[in-house]
Amino acid sequence: MTAITEATPPVSHKEARRAVLSSFVGTAIEWYDFFIYGTAAALVIGPQFFPGASTFAGTLAAFATFAVGFIARPIGGVVMGHFGDRIGRKSMLVLSLTMMGAATVGIGLLPNFEAIGVAAPILLVALRFVQGIGVGGEWGGAVLMATEHAPEGKRGLYGAAPQMGVPAGVIMANVVFLAVTQLLSDDAFQTWGWRVPFLMSAVLVGVAMWIRLGVFESPAFAEAKESDTIVKMPIVEVLTRNWRTVLLAAGTFIATNGIAYVFMVYVLTYGTKELGYSRATMLTLLIVACPVWMAGMAVSAWKSDVLGRRRVYTWSSIALVIVAAVFFPLIDTASIPVMLLAMIVMAAVLGTTAGPQSALFAELFPAHIRYSGASLGYQIGAILGGGLAPFMATWLFEAFGTSTAVTAYFVVIAVVSLVSILLLPETNTKRREAEAA
Repeated sequence: MTAITEATPPVSHKEARRAVLSSFVGTAIEWYDFFIYGTAAALVIGPQFFPGASTFAGTLAAFATFAVGFIARPIGGVVMGHFGDRIGRKSMLVLSLTMMGAATVGIGLLPNFEAIGVAAPILLVALRFVQGIGVGGEWGGAVLMATEHAPEGKRGLYGAAPQMGVPAGVIMANVVFLAVTQLLSDDAFQTWGWRVPFLMSAVLVGVAMWIRLGVFESPAFAEAKESDTIVKMPIVEVLTRNWRTVLLAAGTFIATNGIAYVFMVYVLTYGTKELGYSRATMLTLLIVACPVWMAGMAVSAWKSDVLGRRRVYTWSSIALVIVAAVFFPLIDTASIPVMLLAMIVMAAVLGTTAGPQSALFAELFPAHIRYSGASLGYQIGAILGGGLAPFMATWLFEAFGTSTAVTAYFVVIAVVSLVSILLLPETNTKRREAEAA
């Protein structure tokens, strides 16, 4: 198990700020693209592309296509990780943003089942797959651009920028969907209004591309290239020498990602179909909780620079086990204040688990294989976590007729992530040296 030990070459404050801004904005927009599909899957994809199915079967099919994006993510992580470790981080981030934007606009323009028959769901799956490849290469590159530009002792704080882009993307996606559902009649929304958030991606991607093109290449990659440590097949070295680290890193992410996607996607369906609330109500609850999520990320990332990644991640994971056990019982009260409390507390705890993750994953691998190693660990965790979670939650509730089964699923994956972080070493060099002393 190899942890990072080299110091990042110094860069100017202006360069570092631009890299952090690029990581935040680019990640927010990529995840806006990825999340609007999740929101659409919960609200409209079933009837549009799987109209012959029952409500349950249509929702399950919509969430199954949602999962396709996660299946594609390791492919994007491996391919872009390979070239990111060989030719640079920046070029892969530009490519990932282009792929994501093109696929998202394509979904917005795609005719539904009524117009072109079975070709509609086939093309939908293909475009969702492209989305998955794009976002699969995004996280690793954005994290490395932020952490590798960070001043000494601030990798955790700088690494929080791309993490905070995730809830920022959720806020954008749900604000746009909320606006569309409020401004249009239900018929207009079902007919054409749901396409608007997808088509808006063209403008947002253009803004992110302008910022991203102005960022210099990562100094750690430049140093690795100059010292001739670039390897021909980074993924081979990752899988042969660092496979245990990859699996444990993935394990730490299963609960954070899985519970987050149920929190962001499945709860919308659950609140409207099982509790009888409107789409607007459920979207508003989620939007209000997201800033707390971002705040949790910032605070825990900052504390990880002082207390250590492993310590902060461990305590956050313990808190997640506890909150996972009470989340759905609180949601099931169907009381808006109690539901809002449950959403805010869950958002805060999810934020504290995600905050140290960027620096942790980056520091687990040396610079010449870091893009490949960090991306692969993250994307495997994403498949086992968020890729399965909405589908599993839908199936478990249908099979058992109670949210208790979903709660049990939450607790199990939270324990898996807790055990995984306990098996990883401390990666914060200063903290590790202090503990040794």
